[in-house]
Amino acid sequence: MKYTWLLFDADDTLFDFHKSQGSALQQTLEECGLPFSPEFHGLFAEFNNQVWREFERGEINHFALRLKRFRLFFDETRLNGDPQTISPLYLRNLSQGSHLFDGAEEVIRTLKKSHRLALVTNGVKEVQRPRLAKSAIADCFEQIFVSDEMGAAKPSRAYFDAVFDGIGQPPRDAALIIGDNLNTDMQGGLDYGIHTCWYNPGGLVSDLPVTYTIADLKELIDLLD
Repeated sequence: MKYTWLLFDADDTLFDFHKSQGSALQQTLEECGLPFSPEFHGLFAEFNNQVWREFERGEINHFALRLKRFRLFFDETRLNGDPQTISPLYLRNLSQGSHLFDGAEEVIRTLKKSHRLALVTNGVKEVQRPRLAKSAIADCFEQIFVSDEMGAAKPSRAYFDAVFDGIGQPPRDAALIIGDNLNTDMQGGLDYGIHTCWYNPGGLVSDLPVTYTIADLKELIDLLD
């Protein structure tokens, strides 16, 4: 199958979000004079994932998401932190984390020669755009679609409608979405009628009828040749 457009998820597909999130949390707590402990990484990630799932289901908006994850985190750790103060500092620090997975730049630059690339991400604009701008692949994407700017998020049809409007309404079978998240990326793509490529380095098992499954981003080069 020859695809015209490749729609790449950002975090945990191209960008090592776990690394960026951990660094940003530690830096933020230290800047605010709060103690840091290594187990905070996993704890905050758990709450962050929880509120993002609520956002994806349409239960909360971006503004509530930014604060709720810290309220949950501070309630659990008993740290004396103010979410209203902490959240913007965390977003600023997170926006500096543009760590790519090994091989991601090579893959993106290779595919850019033969395909049109767009970034499709559920994220906060103050974070996602600076991270991409300072990354090694900043010049590779023709379009960037950040849910925070669109009023809709993956996997909703409204999000994908906006993406396809933005890329000129190509035929559905001319686009492939590549991502790690079974719900937002794979289910969203399947529901919209486009082909899907599940980036699954952990070897997880799913019944979703995805079009392709890869364990390494470099597999895309041969797959799309």
